[in-house]
Amino acid sequence: MHIENIVESMCIKFQTRNPFEIARYLNIEVLFEQLGNIKGYYNKAFRQKMIHLNQNLEYDDSKQTCAHELGHAVLHTESNTPFLRANTLFPIGKYEREADYFAVNLLYSDNDIAEYSKYSVPDIAVAFNLSEQLVAYRISVLQNRHK
Repeated sequence: MHIENIVESMCIKFQTRNPFEIARYLNIEVLFEQLGNIKGYYNKAFRQKMIHLNQNLEYDDSKQTCAHELGHAVLHTESNTPFLRANTLFPIGKYEREADYFAVNLLYSDNDIAEYSKYSVPDIAVAFNLSEQLVAYRISVLQNRHK
């Protein structure tokens, strides 16, 4: 199943796009901690999924980071990216890209993107505080869905 379909089915099931609420419905613990310059990370210990967020983030950054880490929790359930990054040569770029795609689909509905259809990708990126690559991806999802 494609990431955008997974996200849409979750949004319909839980009637929200709020990553904090979805995490609660999925029994994923969200912890706010002192993480220095790290925005957040996901891990699973003793069958408990946890999202760790930097307590110093502004709400919008916290929400985006939670959505990204929720992507790891849903798509990469058994993966511990901090461990993989520190202890293996496993390429985690694919996991990070998938978590980004999950987050952008969760946080920005088709209607949100359609409202900005007359604007350029760079303008939308600034408005949503996203990379141009993620905006282009999200626009392509919208266009493919309406073909």
